[in-house]
Amino acid sequence: MVVWCPDWSVVAALDEADRSLRSPAAVLHANIVEVCNGPARAEGVRRGQRRRDAQARCPELVLLPANPDRDARAFEPVLTVVEDLRPGVSALRPGLLAVRAPGSWYGTETAAAATVCQALVESGVWDVRFGIADDLFTAEQASRTAEVQSWTVVPPEESAAFLRGLPVHVLQDDGPRGRELVGLLQRLGLRTLGDLADLPGDAVEHRLGSHGAAVRRRARGEDRTLFAARTPPPELDAEVVFEPPLESVEAITFSVRTTAERFVTQLAQRQLVATGVLVEAESDGVVCSARTWLHPRHFSARDLVDRVHWQLQSAGSTSGPGGSLRARKQSGEVRAPIERVRFVPEVVESAAAHGEALWGSASDDLVERGVARVQGMVGFDAVRRPVLQGGRSPSARQSLVPWGERAVDLRPVDRPWPGRVPGPAPVRVFTTPPIAEVVDDAGREVRVTDRGVVTGEPRRFRLGDATGRQSLPWQPVTAWAGPWPTDESWWSGGAGPSARFQVVGADGRAWLLLRGPEGWSLEAGYD
Repeated sequence: MVVWCPDWSVVAALDEADRSLRSPAAVLHANIVEVCNGPARAEGVRRGQRRRDAQARCPELVLLPANPDRDARAFEPVLTVVEDLRPGVSALRPGLLAVRAPGSWYGTETAAAATVCQALVESGVWDVRFGIADDLFTAEQASRTAEVQSWTVVPPEESAAFLRGLPVHVLQDDGPRGRELVGLLQRLGLRTLGDLADLPGDAVEHRLGSHGAAVRRRARGEDRTLFAARTPPPELDAEVVFEPPLESVEAITFSVRTTAERFVTQLAQRQLVATGVLVEAESDGVVCSARTWLHPRHFSARDLVDRVHWQLQSAGSTSGPGGSLRARKQSGEVRAPIERVRFVPEVVESAAAHGEALWGSASDDLVERGVARVQGMVGFDAVRRPVLQGGRSPSARQSLVPWGERAVDLRPVDRPWPGRVPGPAPVRVFTTPPIAEVVDDAGREVRVTDRGVVTGEPRRFRLGDATGRQSLPWQPVTAWAGPWPTDESWWSGGAGPSARFQVVGADGRAWLLLRGPEGWSLEAGYD
């Protein structure tokens, strides 16, 4: 039996983005539509289209990035539901799984499909379809002919008859090699799998190679491809129940220490460490606070205790369906009594990849403990560290992330970034750039045309003070370089057409000046 959840990449991406599943959406890879959902297909969007072509057909199309890890993570609960009903599940790919001999457990194949279908729908998977046949390929094609929350059962010994009428483009799901084979078969005038099955086997192998011969065997219902059933993953979650429920943050934090140690120990016994952990707090049977914490190295028991403390004491804790959890920092109490705290490992890695250096890491631990104390006093998000990311301006190339949190969603550094000022990088970058003025020999303001041409050679400049209301005395320009023009998209928050100059004054100090749509400003200094 094959269980198929159509357009799973789009479903997982929309769920992660907290968007409606009815929105027309597509997952893109290299600006090519990789997967699109039913509402998008109704507007003319197709797999393999370029991004601009898809947006031209459906302007309201939601564009989502491809992320195989996200798809596999979102599909894990589906595997668990089926595995609870019938051991021996094999994940063929995110959105598609197979299981052997369901009828032997539930009497008939129809009863097995109905039982699994009901369990998946109750777990929140609405679009699910089933196919049952003698072999894996036929079962997959049968699932693609089924309706939503329904199934197609191919009787024994009738796989070849079922496959004969299917078009050859069903082979496109076999990756790039499958799409290339489909194009060749169509050019040869073969329109259905029955046309391919009727060809002599020797001729097919001679013309199409071993892959073509294997596809012919599938079309004849002779495929006996086996799949390996996965071993159910161990239960690595750890939780503690408070009876009666606790209302004090300090009491909760003290009570989870043993559970945090047990959580880390059971990972260590399997030579694993957690770099991403979901911390959930329940009140009256409902998750009232949930947050996924990421660690730049890996979590220790003390780190987990600190995360529980910060999460419960933070005024902006993530709220679940049962409401929000607000902390009162003055009294150290929470509004909703907490009856359960759970640690769920979301990102687990091998411990060998996080081994300590030869002489240990005592100094790093002392620094982290000192920063953790400061975070406990001023708040988790109040202590930040700078990280480098891609961008054109010096301010765009830096980002601040909370100490102890892994940096995510950063712009890649290795991209070309046309218009970026070459190194060395400036020493100071102004949060609020002061105004500036730059003039030529005749005292006219230096401008940059839309084509990036400078209207005059910079001869004098003056900078604004910290308030931006007054200007410092004029300085002669002893050297300058530029311009580095950019035209960033105004609709996405860009500055529009602008250009950057490096200017050296008579006092020997160097500055990075920006000529934007609203005039000159001081962006950074090299002193």
